[in-house]
Amino acid sequence: MTARIIDGKAAAAMLRAQVGAAVPAFLSATGRVPGLAVIMVGDNPASAVYVRNKHAATVAAGMLSFEHRLPATVGEAELRALVATLNADDAVDAILVQLPLPPHIDTQRVILALDPAKDVDGFHPVNAGRLATGLPGLVPCTPSGCMLLLRDTVGDLAGAEALVIGRSNIVGKPMAALLTAASATVTLAHSRTQGLAAHARRADILVAAVGVPELVRGDWIKPGACVIDVGMNRVDLGDGRSRLVGDVAYAEALAVAGAITPVPGGVGPMTIACLLRNTVHAAHARAGLAVPAL
Repeated sequence: MTARIIDGKAAAAMLRAQVGAAVPAFLSATGRVPGLAVIMVGDNPASAVYVRNKHAATVAAGMLSFEHRLPATVGEAELRALVATLNADDAVDAILVQLPLPPHIDTQRVILALDPAKDVDGFHPVNAGRLATGLPGLVPCTPSGCMLLLRDTVGDLAGAEALVIGRSNIVGKPMAALLTAASATVTLAHSRTQGLAAHARRADILVAAVGVPELVRGDWIKPGACVIDVGMNRVDLGDGRSRLVGDVAYAEALAVAGAITPVPGGVGPMTIACLLRNTVHAAHARAGLAVPAL
């Protein structure tokens, strides 16, 4: 058996097109287009690429993109003051603070400074609490993208055994909450989970988001399972060469799984597409309009 390869690029292109189609209706109703503000601190090369891609995707969808680049030496008070300014700016519907931040800045305090209604990443405790209790709110982009891929691939998730490997606030915990809301039976595993391979072999759905290159081996996977690989790990091959790999040993998994996301080209494109969707959702909610089904 060879697994179906889940095409995240194609799914993301469809979602971006839907977002773009929703913008003219919002403009007609409000006289403006949604706006996304991105704050980047420092010059982390990976972050710079992400910010550039987010800007291009936002503009392509017909929305406003506001970029704020601050030096790595910026003080936390200055950063939080910028957040406060953007909170009060009616042209800005969504704010994203690109992580990671320099170590001298308390990331949690910066997230707490965000207006939850503009917290496009869904990291604010208000949005996390809404997700945990089943209330509407802004949901982290990567887990949202994973859920869209799962629903498109598997369909109804009710009753499925799901394993999420990784308990971060960015992916693991919200992913478990979304799967629970979909009536899956969820196990949330992490680096201290004993018998991790045994847990994996029971899973109809396996989401790997732990940040360890090729941790999940082919013989960990239940035959026919749907595997969502969130990992993005750059592995040094020597001689100045490197390659990007996921948290799943892809070649091994391909022979066992029913469906699997590749790295790259799987979850990554969906993260940016869901960022655009969250921006449109936030804009509609702030304007008192019905949130479109995207």
